[in-house]
Parts: sequence; C-alpha cells; structure tokens
Amino acid sequence: MNSESVRAETSVPGGFSVRTEELGAAVVLSVTGEVDMATAPELEESIKAALGRGPEVLVVDLSGVSFLASAGMSVLIGGNQLAGDRTGFRLVATGSATLRPMELTGIATTFSIHATRDQALSGG
Repeated sequence: MNSESVRAETSVPGGFSVRTEELGAAVVLSVTGEVDMATAPELEESIKAALGRGPEVLVVDLSGVSFLASAGMSVLIGGNQLAGDRTGFRLVATGSATLRPMELTGIATTFSIHATRDQALSGG
C-alpha cells in the first residue's frame, strides 16, 4: 500500500521516532528505537493526535522498536482504551523486543496484534 500522505515525523535524541502516515481511512504510526520512560510520552502524544483525526483504523507499527519497556506498554493500553469502539486499534509486533514482553506481562491478548503492517491494515 502506498501512503496518501506523510503527515509528520517526530524524533528525540537517541534514535526514537514516530512517523505518521494516512492511508485512506487508516492512520499508521511507524515507531523506531527504544520505547521507555523517556520516549513513551512522545508515543502517547502521537497516538492521541492520530486518534484525534478520527480514523477507522489506527495501526501502531512496532517492527522498528528495539526495546519496549513497561512505560511503552502502558501507553499502548491507554491508546487502545482511548480508541474504544470508534477506531480499530492494531499493533504490528513480532519477536523478543516487542511481542515477547507483551506476552510475558499478559497484555498481548488485549490487542489485535499482527506480524506485518499489511496484515494489520487488512485486519487479517
């Protein structure tokens, strides 16, 4: 899928960034770097801004994340709750840096988790 428009990219020192793309009725947040206490607030603001656009689907792509701390998981839980029934909140997460911590803490079942961005966008 090609993006219709790239809206913004935010980054902080240390390699953390969030890139926001609108793809039709969906918004995709592509996150890179470490999501920890220092960077989680930036992710939270990006999720809130994306949900403020009123998309049918919000995909948070964590495939570029090298470390997901509890602060990041809390932000994802909050984003999922904020999306409610209005917006499908989907994650792209695989492997030891993102999916494994969510499985270990028991929150993986809270989310719609997909292996690829395309699967998340299609809901499959």
